[in-house]
Amino acid sequence: MINVRKAADRGHANHGWLDTYHTFSFAGYVDRDHVHFRSLRVMNEDRVAPGQGFGTHPHNDMEIVTYVLEGALEHKDSMGNGEVLRPGEFQRMTAGTGITHSEFNPSADEPVHLYQIWLFPDRKGHTPSYEQKRFPDEQLKNELRVVASPDAEDGSLLIHQDAKIFLSKLDDGAVVEHPLVDGRHAWLQVLRGKVTLNGQPLDTSDGAAVSEERMLKIEADEDAEIMLFDLA
Repeated sequence: MINVRKAADRGHANHGWLDTYHTFSFAGYVDRDHVHFRSLRVMNEDRVAPGQGFGTHPHNDMEIVTYVLEGALEHKDSMGNGEVLRPGEFQRMTAGTGITHSEFNPSADEPVHLYQIWLFPDRKGHTPSYEQKRFPDEQLKNELRVVASPDAEDGSLLIHQDAKIFLSKLDDGAVVEHPLVDGRHAWLQVLRGKVTLNGQPLDTSDGAAVSEERMLKIEADEDAEIMLFDLA
């Protein structure tokens, strides 16, 4: 069973400095039919104007993964981390018992385009922590490369949840497959391009919730970039 979440059907707000789309209920956008999918709580696609950003604000008991598609995002937090996230880089922040941070576009003329993803943790009260990592393009090309997992598999980011996140950059016509063990679910997010998932066409920024499928077959209908979540 595949339920498609079309890009145009997401929640949307344009605050001038921030143009944001919400796959699930978030902030002022409330959609009782799309609150979360399994442990996946937030899938926000954001564009932040030059010189603008999110001021210091708190989080707790959430696994937060950020991925930059274009531009740069400067991060500062109460643990003393201060990093700039650039295209192709991931950031993982375990909010745990509590953390404050800010996110800012340091460019004077270039917007930043990013995805911010939240997952429920496996329990409350984790010690806050932070990671940032880039995965070489050769590991992503026409392959599903694990980029986050509960055991830091193959050098991936560590997330405190029974979930794995995969990233792939697909050439036009390339096919990748992913088996789903009984009882597992998946979410596919198309970051760029067009793909077909088990016969279902998906465009840029579309998502798809998958349950009761044994195998996922993803074919690129043009050059594409995808993020796949394997969820309990």
